Amino acid sequence: MLPARVFAVAPLALLILALSGCSSLGCTDTTPERGEAGARVRVVDTDGQPLGVTAAVVDWRLEAHPQVPSEGDRIHFHFRFDGADEYSDPAVDTCAVDKERVALGCQTVYSSQAFGPADDPLTGDDWLAVEHPEQVAEVLLIPNDQSYNGRTCDVDIKDGGGMHPPEPPSRGDQL
Repeated sequence: MLPARVFAVAPLALLILALSGCSSLGCTDTTPERGEAGARVRVVDTDGQPLGVTAAVVDWRLEAHPQVPSEGDRIHFHFRFDGADEYSDPAVDTCAVDKERVALGCQTVYSSQAFGPADDPLTGDDWLAVEHPEQVAEVLLIPNDQSYNGRTCDVDIKDGGGMHPPEPPSRGDQL
């Protein structure tokens, strides 16, 4: 027979375990909605708050990549990050879309990739490979910062959870 003290202390011990993160009851993952895509966007964190950074597609064109011209045309685009500093490295998803704003190909670009010529060090360029480059009508950015995606509850029940950026867009997504 257990003494009454054991029954009195047991709920307290369970509460301490739960508060210390040793319980799966407190781990939750939260993912915000994807923001509105545009050629110029204000980058937002996982809570939807502006980071003070603006990302923009400066220009884009169809052309063969100089290192693999035999693979045909790709989307060569220039982008710019205003407001990013050397300590932050915000990232946004970039997508080539058709006239209905359906994604034909996407990838993530980071502000640290912007290392343009000395007269414009905030501008960078990259390439998007899409199956039908002739269908590209526009190159858009999605404002959600993709630079940090912490551990999920599935991966780490004790230290995981919290806000995560939306899933990256993929071919066929309507933007």
